[in-house]
Amino acid sequence: MTPAADVVAFNAAASAAETPAALAEPVTPVGKRFIALFTLANLGLFTGMFGAASLLLPRQIELVSPNGKEAVLALASGLGALAALLANPLVGALSDRTTSRFGRRHIWTLGGVVIGALALTLLGGQASLAGVLVLWCVAMAALNGMLAALTAEVPDHVPVQQRAVTSAFMGLMPATGSVIGVVVIVFVFTELSTGYAALAAIAVLLTLPFVLTTRDAALPRAVLTPFRWRDFLAGFWISPRLHPDFAWAWITRFLMQLGSAMFTLYLLFFLRDRIHYEQVFPGGRSEEGVFILTLIYTLCALLTATTVGLLSDRSGRRKIFVIVSSMIQGAGMLMLAFWQTWIAVECATAIVALGYGAYIAVDQAMITQVLPAAGNRGKDLGVINFAIAGPYALAPVFAAPLVTKLGGYPVLFAVAGTILVLGGIFVRNIKSVP
Repeated sequence: MTPAADVVAFNAAASAAETPAALAEPVTPVGKRFIALFTLANLGLFTGMFGAASLLLPRQIELVSPNGKEAVLALASGLGALAALLANPLVGALSDRTTSRFGRRHIWTLGGVVIGALALTLLGGQASLAGVLVLWCVAMAALNGMLAALTAEVPDHVPVQQRAVTSAFMGLMPATGSVIGVVVIVFVFTELSTGYAALAAIAVLLTLPFVLTTRDAALPRAVLTPFRWRDFLAGFWISPRLHPDFAWAWITRFLMQLGSAMFTLYLLFFLRDRIHYEQVFPGGRSEEGVFILTLIYTLCALLTATTVGLLSDRSGRRKIFVIVSSMIQGAGMLMLAFWQTWIAVECATAIVALGYGAYIAVDQAMITQVLPAAGNRGKDLGVINFAIAGPYALAPVFAAPLVTKLGGYPVLFAVAGTILVLGGIFVRNIKSVP
C-alpha cells in the first residue's frame, strides 16, 4: 500500500471511530428477534390506527351525524391526517436531538403509543361531533409521532442489504393491523366503547416488548449543534434542487399513498350503498364484507411482499419493482371502476393487494437510501411521512366530490388507479438507487 493510501485508510478509520453509534451507518445485520419485535410494534400501531379508521370512526360518524355522513367522515379524516402531518416530522426532528440515556427513539415510541391509546379509549365515550373530532386528532397526532420514531429505527439499525425484507414486514402491518382490528370489532368487542378500548390495549401491549428489550443507542450531547428555532424550522425544508432523489421519492410515495387512501376511505359505505352487501347476503353486515376484503388484501400482499423483498435485497434493485407494482394496482382499480359486483370487488382487491405488497417491500428500503444526512434521519423520514399523512388529508377533499357529484364510485376508482400508475412512472427519476 502506498503512503497516500495509508493516509486515506487511517483517516477513514479515524472518522468511523469518531462517529457516535447513534449516527453511524449500520453494517451488522440485525437478528430475527429484532425484526420480530419491530414488526410487532408496527402491528400494534396500525391495529390501533387503521382498525379504528376503517370501521369504528365511520360507524361513530353515522351515529353523531347521520345526515351528510360522507362529508363529515371526510372532515374527520382530513383533520386527523392534518394532525398526523404536523406530528410526524416534528417528533422525528425532536427524536434526532434527544440525548436520553435510553436512546433517541424509544421514549417517543412509548409516549406516542400511551397518549394515542388514551385518546382512543376516551373517543369511545364521545357522543358529540366536536368531541369525536378533537380526540381523533389527538390520537392521530400521537400515533403518527410513534410512527416517526419507529420508521427511523430502520436506518438507525438495519444495514442496506436487509432493508427491503425488514421494510416488507413493516409495510404489511397496516393491512394486517386492519384485519386484526376488524376481527376484534366485528366479532369480539362490538360496542364502540369496548372496541376502541380493545384496540388501544393491543397497541400498547404489542409495542412494549420492542421498547423494553431492544437497544437504542444514546446520542452524546457533544455532537449536537446549538438549538436555534430558525434553524430547526428551516430544517423541514429539503431542497429538491440539492436533493432531487429525495424529492422524487417523496412524490412517488405521495401519489401511491393518495391512490390507496382514495380506495379505502369509503369502503364501508361503498359496500353498503353501491354493492348492497346486506341485500346480497341477507343477515350479513357490511362490516363483515370489509373484514373479508381486508383479509384477502392482507394475504395477497403478504404473498408478494416477502418474495419481492428477498428479490430486491439480493439483486440490489428497487425501482423496477415499484414500477411494476403501480401498474398492477392501477389495473385492479380500473377493473373495479368498470365492474362493480361483489365478485368483482373481491378479485380487484386481490389484484390491488398483489401490487401493493410488491410496492411496500421496496419503498421504505429505497427511501432510506436517499436520506440527506444520518444526523437528521428522524426528521427527514418525518418529512417523507408527509407523503403518507398528506394523502389521507387530501383524499377526502378529492374523493368526496367524486363520489357525491362527479360520477360516483366508478370515477373515484378510475382516478385512484390513474394516480397509482403515475406514482410508479415518476420513480424512474430517482438516479442514485438502481
